[in-house]
Amino acid sequence: MIIRSEESFYEGGPAKWDLIINLIAGLTLVGLPFTFGALVRAIWIRYKITNKRISVTGGWFGKDQSQVVYSQITEIRTVPRGFGIYGDMVLVLKDGARLEMRSMPRFRETEDYIQQQINIQTTRRSKEDGQGFAA
Repeated sequence: MIIRSEESFYEGGPAKWDLIINLIAGLTLVGLPFTFGALVRAIWIRYKITNKRISVTGGWFGKDQSQVVYSQITEIRTVPRGFGIYGDMVLVLKDGARLEMRSMPRFRETEDYIQQQINIQTTRRSKEDGQGFAA
């Protein structure tokens, strides 16, 4: 059995362009709620994507943390934002829960990486299940 160390793919906050675009939109009265949302995301949300799990730290003052292992993910949904520079990602879990990751930089690369990790775990699990114990 090979034990892999945890390797980081991405560790950081939301896309900086999300904040920039929403600060510009904040110059109008209509854009103020979006600007406030972008500021809150920029200050308190942090993503950590490794080869073993996905962690999202957020909430008011960054006090909430969610962690998901790849074996729990059944579907990835993405929506490009900011002219395709960044995007939103929703991970649908086996129990029906959803983990939202808003304003992900390099979201297409991140989606590909997460799908690759899901495939690796699925392949590994099927190999382990196929190796029965002889009596």
